[in-house]
Amino acid sequence: MPPFVSSEADGGVLKWQPNIVTIDVGGQLFQTTKQTLTSAGPKTFFSKIAEASSPYYAPFVDRDPEIFSLLLSLLRTGNLPSKAKSFDLQDLILESQFYGIENLLVNSLSSPSNFEPFNLHKSLLLPLNGRDSPSTIATTRYGSVHVAHGSKITTFDWSLRRKSTILTHFTAVDSLLALSPSLAAAGATDFSGLQILDLNKGHVRETLTWENVTRSGSTVQAIGSSREELFVSFESSRRNSNTIVVYDLQSLKPVTEIGHNEIYGADIDSAIPATKLQWVEGYNLLMASGSHSGPSGVSGNVRLWDVRSGNVVWELPEKVDCFADVAVSDPLSVIFKVGVNSGEAFYIDLRNLSRIGCKVETQGNQVFCTKGGDVELWSEVVMEGGRIFKKNLMGRVQDMGGAKITNLAFGGSRMFLTKRDQHFVEVWQSSSREL
Repeated sequence: MPPFVSSEADGGVLKWQPNIVTIDVGGQLFQTTKQTLTSAGPKTFFSKIAEASSPYYAPFVDRDPEIFSLLLSLLRTGNLPSKAKSFDLQDLILESQFYGIENLLVNSLSSPSNFEPFNLHKSLLLPLNGRDSPSTIATTRYGSVHVAHGSKITTFDWSLRRKSTILTHFTAVDSLLALSPSLAAAGATDFSGLQILDLNKGHVRETLTWENVTRSGSTVQAIGSSREELFVSFESSRRNSNTIVVYDLQSLKPVTEIGHNEIYGADIDSAIPATKLQWVEGYNLLMASGSHSGPSGVSGNVRLWDVRSGNVVWELPEKVDCFADVAVSDPLSVIFKVGVNSGEAFYIDLRNLSRIGCKVETQGNQVFCTKGGDVELWSEVVMEGGRIFKKNLMGRVQDMGGAKITNLAFGGSRMFLTKRDQHFVEVWQSSSREL
């Protein structure tokens, strides 16, 4: 069907509409506009068809017309139609790669904007090779996940269908940060230096180290990042000095150093390195927390650093009920902690949310706390007398309970978690986003 239109004003004469393009896919004709095709990007298959459009013929594409119809809807609306659920995801991926629009498919299926915290349920288990349980996990923006288990790192792509595993130099990986779907920063508390790993080729691209006063090795205690910078908490192998080094994320060259401590005598406070780093973008501050267990119990501190000036702008010493974990919700402007002694969760005014657990993480405006093998979702309720947080138990009955949760992370529209002595990763997502 050529792109012509009949007009009564012109006596019913068919006129070519230059903006309409007809395409023959597997023997089935499709019509759309040049604007729709070029919205895929300048170097895609669709843009080439738009440039080569002609009133005299419809270009033939020897591909599946049913999947083409889905991808054309994706171009038109930014979302796949509901009937896409009846197709295999791998078929959609292969066709989107052929047309050069896999990025649009990823955005449709696994964009962070699709995250539905009140509709999450356990949907998938990701098996791991070997006998080692996961020590830490790291996610990317669109839902791929890197899992450290023993000396290995296993990567699942955004579709969770493709899996690859590399062997590292570490006995066990303690800190892991995804820099991209194929690049990660990894460190250990018993191995000197931060390694930048190419997960596709399985080799160390670069090693970042900190030269301390005693010129001993420097182990990695924590890793964090902002859009432009990489933050690494180092401790000397002799455990008599520590610091946070700030690197340019693109060049990986050191920019500055903050929180440098040289320990003399029994100065316990300065002997505590940062074991968690989180960038608070809304305030341009770095949250650094660390704790230490001694004869008198657990003590620690939570600090907010102005990286540019190198100054601490807020500090919370923890001595009575030190934190087991700390997280910052940027949208809510709240710092949350789980007390190691009381087992209770607190936010900035130390309001008791009654908790026995060990992990707390934030995703957007939501706060997720673990209690044994369960996950609770805390949502803000604004009332006349102030703000409170309401507890919501997550998941279906069959998803709840089990071994204690050891890691919790978010990527794309999914939640990932691991449990003690289990050799797989649980994937939680909403039913409306499953294919």
